[in-house]
Amino acid sequence: MIIRVVSLAFLLGVILDCAGAESADRPNILFCIADDWGWPDASAYGNGSVKTPTFDRLASEGVLFDNAFVAATSCTPSRNCILTGQWVWRLGEGANQRSTLHPQFPVFPLLLRDAGYHVGHWRKAWGPGKWADLGRTENPAGPEFSGFEEFLRRRPDGAPFCFWLGASDPHRPYEWQSGAAGGIDISKIELPADLPGHEIIRHDVADYYLEVQRFDADLAAALEQLAAIGELDNTMVVVTGDHGMPFPRHKCQLYDSGARVPLVIRWGSSVLGGRRVTDFVSLTDLAPTFLEAAGIAVPDQMTGRSLGTILESKESGRVGPSRNHTFVGRERHAQDQESPQTGGYPMRAIRTDEYLYIRNFEPNRWPAGSPDAEKAFCGLDHASCDLGPSKSFFVEHRDDPKYRRYYDLAFAKRPAEELYDLRSDPHQLTNVAGNSQYAEVQTRLSAQLMTELRRTADPRVVGGGQAFDTYPFRR
Repeated sequence: MIIRVVSLAFLLGVILDCAGAESADRPNILFCIADDWGWPDASAYGNGSVKTPTFDRLASEGVLFDNAFVAATSCTPSRNCILTGQWVWRLGEGANQRSTLHPQFPVFPLLLRDAGYHVGHWRKAWGPGKWADLGRTENPAGPEFSGFEEFLRRRPDGAPFCFWLGASDPHRPYEWQSGAAGGIDISKIELPADLPGHEIIRHDVADYYLEVQRFDADLAAALEQLAAIGELDNTMVVVTGDHGMPFPRHKCQLYDSGARVPLVIRWGSSVLGGRRVTDFVSLTDLAPTFLEAAGIAVPDQMTGRSLGTILESKESGRVGPSRNHTFVGRERHAQDQESPQTGGYPMRAIRTDEYLYIRNFEPNRWPAGSPDAEKAFCGLDHASCDLGPSKSFFVEHRDDPKYRRYYDLAFAKRPAEELYDLRSDPHQLTNVAGNSQYAEVQTRLSAQLMTELRRTADPRVVGGGQAFDTYPFRR
């Protein structure tokens, strides 16, 4: 199947060239992805404490997405989903953090390469893990370069390109109080509702914002390089993050704080700028979007849907009525339970305009890892939550009545089903699953989620899900 698709993509490129179409007629692609950058942490989304002038410029010249979600809330699986255009539960070992990616899964950079594109990446792209362990012979994000400048310098004459501009920002660790030192007023930060307003938390968030701003400066430099070679308007520029910010109850979790990300797409005159759309999109939609724009056949196994219709539209708001929901999942992040056999914390969710429904397949486990370092396999309290001042504050104040609820929201065990009414509870703090008032909604969303999981052969539903718990942890 894969060979057939790649061959078709290559033949399509040959046919285009033989018909007289210049390679330059196919768009370049600049894919820029931050590490642990969540929604709505850009000034284009109304966050007044973080300054992202380059992202804001792209929003004014392109399409800003209000409802963009990752397919997995952990680095390696999220990036695997982006590369393959598939739901995380379809990727076998690739559904776990620090894993690999089997060569049976086609990836958009190499499909573009086989069709004549110059491809490559800089800094964090695929990973962390070991991409070669199951027989893959090259990095799924393409060859590594020392920067965008080198990549462009080594571009063959006339070849369209696809470049993955990665970053370690705003991943931890941060320089303590660097945000305040950089001019961010911690007193004016509007904290997420699941983070307490203590000065330590405010400084930690400000330090995160400073690294978001540093990533925005990287974007500015890349746009300058494109403009300098006259290729800006022939380049589809896509900017996003791989999941939510690295704070308790954010990263690794399926609430909006972990799954919702910034997304903007600019593409010169091919896309009407200044539009803001509310269609639900998954980052799995990017792979088929890139392939379609390049005139390459999209592999049948990709579950993502091209965003071409949205980009071609001149409308704002809800462009496609069918894009009224999306799905998210998670398997293992860290080896953070009480034994290597226990595995991670398997979850699936469906997000609509009005509700978030989450199915926790192993509610007896800890959603962020064991609270007892002596029992946890990796020797850390709550190992699926990144180390930092906020996590330390949560743990140190877990017995303080003023802060206990914050700790429980982030770290306590959860029931098998969660349901949040976003009309009255936009921050998803009050679980109404089991409430008779929501019985019909809970039944309907559960059925819709399970239908999609069965349709796309999720092992947690159709059988074999225990394999996710036993795949090796690849460092």
